[in-house]
Amino acid sequence: MPDTLPLNAVVWAEIPVTDLDAARAFYTAVVQNELELREDGPNPFAVFASKDPQEAVSGHIYPGKPAPAGTGPTVHFAVPAPLENAMERVTNNGGQLVSSIITIPGGRFVYCLDPDGNSFGIFA
Repeated sequence: MPDTLPLNAVVWAEIPVTDLDAARAFYTAVVQNELELREDGPNPFAVFASKDPQEAVSGHIYPGKPAPAGTGPTVHFAVPAPLENAMERVTNNGGQLVSSIITIPGGRFVYCLDPDGNSFGIFA
């Protein structure tokens, strides 16, 4: 492997949504991460906060056309434990759980759909 490998292989994630304000409220509630509304690009968007924006992988939601429900890429979000509380926030805010809890060596996660049908995971 070359010595020029990046810190993160993924550098950004974009999630298209049909209603920016509603999606911002959904992801803020579920992930418990306040999305900062930005209007300094070609269109408004809302950015997920990170502890170190210079080094961390992050992403944003933006007005766009989501893929048909469950067919686009899946972005996984860290949520405060316990995972079960985050699962409840998904359904209480109009999202859908599409898997049971999956356990891997690094923790536990579950696959979900947001109200637009975007696939995402929550990980704790």
